[in-house]
Amino acid sequence: MLDIPQEGKIRGHQRAPSDSKEFHEVTKRDALRLLENEVDRLLQTTEPARRPALQAEMGRFADLFGRFLQEEGPALDWNKIQKLPENAVMNYSNLKAPKNEQNEIRSMLDKLVVIKLNGGLGTSMGCHGPKSVIPVRSDLTFLDLTVQQIEHLNKTYDANVPLVLMNSFNTDEDTEKIVRKYKGFRVQIHTFNQSCFPRISREHFLPVAKDFDVEKDMEAWYPPGHGDFYDTFRNSGLLKKFIDEGREYCFLSNIDNLGATVDLNILNKLVGEERASTPFEFVMEVTDKTRADVKGGTLIQMENKLRLLEIAQVPKEHVDDFKSVKTFKFFNTNNIWANLAAIDRVLRERTLNMEIIVNNKTLENGLRVIQLETAVGAAMKCFDGAIGINVPRSRFLPVKKSSDLLLVMSNLYTLKNGSLVMSPQRMFPTTPLVKLGENHFSKVKEFLGRFANIPDIIELDHLTVSGDVTFGRGVSLRGTVIIIANHGDRIDIPAGAILENKIVSGNMRILDH
Repeated sequence: MLDIPQEGKIRGHQRAPSDSKEFHEVTKRDALRLLENEVDRLLQTTEPARRPALQAEMGRFADLFGRFLQEEGPALDWNKIQKLPENAVMNYSNLKAPKNEQNEIRSMLDKLVVIKLNGGLGTSMGCHGPKSVIPVRSDLTFLDLTVQQIEHLNKTYDANVPLVLMNSFNTDEDTEKIVRKYKGFRVQIHTFNQSCFPRISREHFLPVAKDFDVEKDMEAWYPPGHGDFYDTFRNSGLLKKFIDEGREYCFLSNIDNLGATVDLNILNKLVGEERASTPFEFVMEVTDKTRADVKGGTLIQMENKLRLLEIAQVPKEHVDDFKSVKTFKFFNTNNIWANLAAIDRVLRERTLNMEIIVNNKTLENGLRVIQLETAVGAAMKCFDGAIGINVPRSRFLPVKKSSDLLLVMSNLYTLKNGSLVMSPQRMFPTTPLVKLGENHFSKVKEFLGRFANIPDIIELDHLTVSGDVTFGRGVSLRGTVIIIANHGDRIDIPAGAILENKIVSGNMRILDH
């Protein structure tokens, strides 16, 4: 928890001793009041027509800030963690497929809404605009693949599954232009915007924005994490619209997770003939944790509720326990199935309560700020009948770095109706571990320029590439391959080369002649 600085106090209070509880309560109240005053001043800089909507949004921001002031730090009481009950996590292999009857499957699909989190930019991969428009396979973008998947479902079963994109102020304008190209497709596309909250100075706990002109100073604002989904989905009017249409569940996932496709076996458990007598209001897809996933959120039982535990909430002395694959076997894929009526209920009853993630940032001008965020999975404990489903690893295929892009562009996968399917030639279902050097491979354009075409990696276990390395056409990588070009040196892997369990280092330049 950050200390409330001196600027956050109103002069003239009868001060209690500075280490007393009353002092801290007074200081917190002052900090909140100062913030609310500053937010009111910001609101006065907007056109009157926009003010009521922005006022409600800023009210949610002030609530979040007030809760942040009350929290005594991120850690939870480790001793309160209970053993996961037997039935807390269902095994995907025990789920039954629906009977292959068109009408049966269509009626299930007509109870579903697909929602993609589309608030992120492609900047970390060196791309402009929304991340969802980066080409990932056969010149198709994340968004193209998503639309193809849903259109295929709608055509195959004569269904009408809508696609909803939750944009941020960073991606909204570009996305609105891009979705026009899907007009002729058999998919209804809806968009809504998540909130836009002001970043707070770490020094005096006040917004760094001078006015409400977000375009003018983008750095002063931020989208407050995907936990903001529930409120903004309701406020968009879409939650009511879909409930009125008789839809029952939304399937929500990150748009860059290419494994997050509509799964009929899970849907059958929720709304089909396999549905439980008491509905599961919240389903989190988890998968087996490997050493690569030790920082990912996990499932715990606490106060007789299933809940998400993130590394930021773990007391320092228990971080190693949290990372242990033996103690916590699963991690959260952020593929979530939630009951629409239950979302409506927790919002109406104001019982939605997600842990606050404090994200410290330094702006380009050197100003240190904090942004307060929440995670969509953290709402799990607010629902009745929440469960985890232990799904195959294939349902978690995120593209965060160019090393992930190498996998999804390779012959490891084939593309079928917008979905990536692992090649049957791969002997085992795990994906290779790929590490590409940040300096030469992190930007998509640079990464693509280093491969004449993507190597054959069907038999690859582990690839590490560091330094100035290029790959000729038709290269095959098998087993464990490590290629390290020393600083100032360059390695050109020749066309047609087969590297199997090899370490290549030093300098190897292929000259044209």
